[in-house]
Amino acid sequence: MSERPTSSKPSTTEQILDLLLDALLERQAARQAKGKPGLGRVIPPSPPAPKPVTTPSPAPQPTAEPSTTEPAAEKPAVEARRLSPKPPAPESIPAAKPTQEPRPGEEGWTPPQPLPSINLGRTLGCLLLVLVVLAVLINVPINRYGTSLARVMPDTAALVIRDGLVLKGSGAEIYVLEDNNLRWISSLEAFEFFGYRWEQVHVVDDSFLEQFEKGRPIHVLLKCQGSPHIYALENGQKRWIKDIPTFEAEGYVWEDVEFVSCDYLRSLPDGPPIPEDAGPPPQP
Repeated sequence: MSERPTSSKPSTTEQILDLLLDALLERQAARQAKGKPGLGRVIPPSPPAPKPVTTPSPAPQPTAEPSTTEPAAEKPAVEARRLSPKPPAPESIPAAKPTQEPRPGEEGWTPPQPLPSINLGRTLGCLLLVLVVLAVLINVPINRYGTSLARVMPDTAALVIRDGLVLKGSGAEIYVLEDNNLRWISSLEAFEFFGYRWEQVHVVDDSFLEQFEKGRPIHVLLKCQGSPHIYALENGQKRWIKDIPTFEAEGYVWEDVEFVSCDYLRSLPDGPPIPEDAGPPPQP
C-alpha cells in the first residue's frame, strides 16, 4: 500500500477499503495454511499503460507514372490473342424469292370471285317508271280552267304557271298573270315603274293566252303637286280618274301614285276618263 501523508486523515471510504483488503489477506493466509489452493501472492496493481509514441509520418514519395508500354510478360498473350483465328461467320441464309402468282391459263390459277350484281336492268326500269309518273302528274289539270303544272310552249320549253308570270303573244301587248287573270301592262312607264324586266317576258301562242280571262289593266298613276287630280297613264295618254270612290273601285292604291311636274301632265294628250261617262277631263 502506498504511504499517505500524516497530516491528512483517511476518509471513511479508504478505511473501508483497508479493512476489506486486510480481511482478504487473512482469508488467503488461512487457506494456504490448510493446504488449499489460493490466489497466491497478491498481484500488485499494474502500472498504467504507456502512451503510444507518435512518430511523424514520412513524406509521401512521388509515385511513378504508369508506363504506356505493356509489360514484356503480357506481350506474348496479346500477340497470341491477335494471332488466334477468328471463329467462322455463320452462313447467311439466302432470302426467299417472292412467289409469283400464276397467270391466267397457268397451273394453280383460280378465277376471281364475280362481283355482286347491281340489277342494272331493274334499276333502269324503276327510273323509267318514275319519269312516266312525273310526266303524267305535271300535265294533269289542277284547276277549273284546265291549267296544269306545266305547259309545253312552241319552243318545247316547260313553263310553270304561277302568279306574276309575264307573257306576250303575237301582238305588242304584255300581260301579267294574277289569280288566273291576264292584266295588261298599259305603258312602258308602268312596265318600268313596277320593276318588270325584259328577260322575264315569255313569248307564247295566242291560243295559250285565250285560256285565261282578262283582268284590270295595270296603270301607272300620275299626279302633280299643284293639282288635286289623278290620272292613269295608258298608251301615252292620261286618263282622268273621276273621284276617290272610283279610285278605290278600280283597285288602285296610293303607293302606285307617282308625282311628276304639272307641265309634263299638260303635255300628255287626254284619253277617255275613268269611268268613260265622267265627262270632259279637267286639266292639271
